[in-house]
Amino acid sequence: MTKKLIGVLLFLLLVFVVIPVGIATTGRKDLYYVFTSIALLSIGSAGVWLTFYIGRINIGQGAYALMGGYVSAILVMTYGWTFWWTLPVGGIFCAAASIFIGLPILRLRGVYFAMVTLVLTEVMRLLTLALPITGGAKGITSIPQPGPLNILGITLIPDFAAMENPRIAFYFVSAVLMTLCYAGMYRLVHSRIGHICMSLQQNEELASSIGVNIAYLRLIAYAISSFLGGISGAMFVAATQSVYPSSFTVTDSVNFMLNCFLGGLGYVFGPMLGTLVLYFGWNLLFETGKWQLLIYSFAMIVLMLVLPNGLLSLREGKRKG
Repeated sequence: MTKKLIGVLLFLLLVFVVIPVGIATTGRKDLYYVFTSIALLSIGSAGVWLTFYIGRINIGQGAYALMGGYVSAILVMTYGWTFWWTLPVGGIFCAAASIFIGLPILRLRGVYFAMVTLVLTEVMRLLTLALPITGGAKGITSIPQPGPLNILGITLIPDFAAMENPRIAFYFVSAVLMTLCYAGMYRLVHSRIGHICMSLQQNEELASSIGVNIAYLRLIAYAISSFLGGISGAMFVAATQSVYPSSFTVTDSVNFMLNCFLGGLGYVFGPMLGTLVLYFGWNLLFETGKWQLLIYSFAMIVLMLVLPNGLLSLREGKRKG
């Protein structure tokens, strides 16, 4: 218990003290956007990890990120909503859509479910191109910065538009959301429902034989996954102040999945580490020019072969040693 508490404190210190102080010291304020992106991508990846946890491969998280982004943008631009209220609404909308979509496809075997989710992002992209309310290929631009969030006369979040550098505020809000997301995921996994969900990936038939409502648990996990995807997409749209049909593509959906593999499917915090390494790794390889994709693919294959349980499995190896 003490080690876990120390780990949590070190994580909070790193995210809320070390990184901001490091950025302020170096003067690289552009890094706020980098770490904001990592935090938001890790939230979407956490949702994908949850579907892995119940034994299903989800390659469609980009669809829900795009959906959440458009819901938030439309509510802000067309109906004049405050962004902070569109954030949970976007997530809930995605969760509701995933329940509608998941009712038939979650009954499929793992490989068939994966293939269906693979096309979801492209379907969502085509919908945003076709629907008049989404602005088609032009997308939705000039989205205003989030205003203040006031509850009972108390300003919980200041007006971003009045700030000299809103990227700092976006970073802290995204970091808080990421922290709450993984704290919730950790609590869920270590709860009674979490243990039951683990039985689904081991043997669904056996779980069903002892009275576990498999369909219900699958649906709940998929809805939570999509909710997280919608939240991350909505925050991305607020940070970039625009959304297009190409804001999230099939490649992004695949990357959400790779983040989980890279960090470790057996670890709640695997998607967070995987997102961090994959994001910086891809940017570092940018210097290699036309060899970037080749080196990236080769490195991923080697890592999968050498560390099939992800980067966090190195910690287990040290303990055994």
